[in-house]
Amino acid sequence: MSGQPAGTTDDGDARVAAPYEEADAIFHGGEIVTATADSRESDPRPEAVAVKDGVIVHVGDHQEAVERWQGPRTRVRDLGGRALLPGFIDAHGHLGGIGLQATLANLLADPDGDVTDLASLREKLRAWARTPVGAASKWIIGFGYDDAMLAEGRHPTREDLDEVSTTRPVLAIHQSFHLGAVNSLGLRELGYTKATADPDGGVIRRRTDPIDRPFGEPNGVLEETAFSPASEMATAGLPLTALAALFSKGIASAASFGFTTVQEGGATLKNLKALRGAAALVPFKIDVVAYARADEATASPEPDPVGASQDYKRGVRAAGVKMYLDGSPQGRTAWLTEPYEERPENTPEGYRGYPTIEDPKVVLDQVRTAYAKGWQVLAHVNGDAAIDQFVEAVEAAAEEAGPGDRRTVAIHAQTAREDQIDDFARLGVIPSFFSMHTFYWGDWYRKTVLGEERAATISPARWAVDRQMVYTSHHDAPVALPDSIAILSSQVTRRTRTDRVVLGPEQRVSALDAVKSITIHAAHQYFEQDRKGSIEVGKLADLVILSANPLTVPPEEIRDIEVAETIKRGTTIHSAAGAATDDTGTGLEVPTDYQWHGCC
Repeated sequence: MSGQPAGTTDDGDARVAAPYEEADAIFHGGEIVTATADSRESDPRPEAVAVKDGVIVHVGDHQEAVERWQGPRTRVRDLGGRALLPGFIDAHGHLGGIGLQATLANLLADPDGDVTDLASLREKLRAWARTPVGAASKWIIGFGYDDAMLAEGRHPTREDLDEVSTTRPVLAIHQSFHLGAVNSLGLRELGYTKATADPDGGVIRRRTDPIDRPFGEPNGVLEETAFSPASEMATAGLPLTALAALFSKGIASAASFGFTTVQEGGATLKNLKALRGAAALVPFKIDVVAYARADEATASPEPDPVGASQDYKRGVRAAGVKMYLDGSPQGRTAWLTEPYEERPENTPEGYRGYPTIEDPKVVLDQVRTAYAKGWQVLAHVNGDAAIDQFVEAVEAAAEEAGPGDRRTVAIHAQTAREDQIDDFARLGVIPSFFSMHTFYWGDWYRKTVLGEERAATISPARWAVDRQMVYTSHHDAPVALPDSIAILSSQVTRRTRTDRVVLGPEQRVSALDAVKSITIHAAHQYFEQDRKGSIEVGKLADLVILSANPLTVPPEEIRDIEVAETIKRGTTIHSAAGAATDDTGTGLEVPTDYQWHGCC
């Protein structure tokens, strides 16, 4: 992929501000955070920003903005002391999954839900089954339970979910979206019995009764590639009206958290086509960058099944492919070089998780093919063993392909060692950390997953900052809500959810570094730093208004900041005050061949 400036959109967005006589809007009276690549927290802040035709035309002195740009039709926006920042850019997430998150039964724990034990989990599933969507769905489905937060401290089993229903299949999806549990009828629908072997890259968890042969009677809990067929089958049984609304719900949710660019990461080729088809019907109101599944795209007989481009077509563009090399640390399926602190039941001594792809030649071939076709590569790598596998493939493929600005991305890099951060810097790999793990699962990592020492360096953003690397941070929705403020807070404080301890204080970063991770650095990750990611003349007027400035409030108060307004190309697409906004895609219908394929 070329390192040249990103191309224009199909609407012909300007790159350099023309000397317009009258701006559409002037923002003043608040704290303006430009988040330019070289900005520092000590820099003086501009007093005003002027916008014309969806482009920023002035950043600087308020009086100059009035004299040069204010006319009779200009909307003068007094920020009232609030903060104006560049619109947030989602470095990794799943647009359809955000919509799915808003559609299924909410099984999340505090602060995003109120499930505390198996009884409340079952009640949420029963209640959803009585809703119009739930009643029309073949399966009863809930998303977001976390065994680390359930009073029982374990996953639900088939027997637990049989109490929800014995006449309909039931699926409870773990918050990681790498595991889930089904009831007895769900197991029958999937064809999983004691004679079913574990698939490559997955596990069907078993009862411990020694009389069960040859593999053991399934207990209902499914991991990775054993879980994927359950999520695909269950969500395919949702009513068509619910499937048709996934993208519009996802866009509305993302906009409410200040995002003006989002990602559909790891789409099947079929779903990539559906995404483009949806945009052809009604243009998306925020930009969507899509990545196809690498295993499918690199094996396709078509010469270019992805169609990667820097140009948006009605709000959508494909950028490359996403690989999957391991699982979830919180689910203890990520592939580590050292054993888990506490291994899951029925696993051997020294259990370290497992790879999604056993053969390193397959991994290399996916990277090699992507580089040859000009596709940007994203790779899901949580465990340090998976990162080793990825680094080896990138190094070999890059040597074959020759020099190039490819901006390969290590997604999550949750347990990256310091030497692996050095590898990223040497190879030009951008780490995109899921920093919210420090909040949601920091205590679980300390006590159960990694132990104190290794847990202290999860999401090691400070190592990247110290090496002057570009890094990004993301929400990975539906694994977490697409909560931009939580992304910022988790990097600056690294405070855990339950015990409220600071997890690895030496890995904390400044508020400005955190802001850049979801603005200018995320734009750089997408090769769009020349048109997005900072408040500069000539860039798109993608903006967000916050209740307070994350750079100036005490770190522990960042989490209390609220998104007041989201602006895309100068047009308000979300307002917390409930003012009239541009339609964010309400009523947008996805072609009915769309099928959720999992993530994350």
